Amino acid sequence: MLRKPVAPPAGGRLPAVLVVHENRGLNPHIEDIARRLALDGYLAFAPDALTPLGGYPGDEDKARALFAQLDQAKTKQDFLASAATLKARPDGNGRIGVVGFCYGGGVAHTLATELPDLAAAVPYYGNHPPVEAAAKVKAPLLIHFAGVDERINAAWPAYEAALKAASVRYTAHQYPGTQHGFNNDTTPRFDAAAAKLSWDRTLAFFRQHLV
Repeated sequence: MLRKPVAPPAGGRLPAVLVVHENRGLNPHIEDIARRLALDGYLAFAPDALTPLGGYPGDEDKARALFAQLDQAKTKQDFLASAATLKARPDGNGRIGVVGFCYGGGVAHTLATELPDLAAAVPYYGNHPPVEAAAKVKAPLLIHFAGVDERINAAWPAYEAALKAASVRYTAHQYPGTQHGFNNDTTPRFDAAAAKLSWDRTLAFFRQHLV
């Protein structure tokens, strides 16, 4: 099982958001994302996929190296179990969303194809599922793209066509001039304006679909 730090609500039964990290485990940046969501009134749940290998090691390069050793099939099941655990928590209201970044964006997309009761999904510059999986998406999607991100962006037209064919509710935004990872304020790719705009849109989206 994944280690699952939870940022608890101040009180009452609140909507919940699963926060999925980049390909480095639960680093301070993702912990801050969970903290921000908690301050905005969500039960924020941030699993660490590196838990089977000792957890985030405190060094980004070491974390990426560890990530390559993960059993991705098992990790997928761990994230599905995390979502189920989050949905069942007595301090939640039973409605859950997911937000993920880079690797976590791909996980957010995958969970949207696997969980028919997911209430909202927000992938940031994540890999798209196979086009045939789009028909299984029931949750509304808010998808953020970097402007300069050739591999991710090249796969979007085919997946978008599949979403349209399946009548999936989605909104997609591309942020001109930004690079993959623009939301991470601990890297040189950080773009403050795009990060703020995308986060404001994310919070509005969660308010619409989770609250």
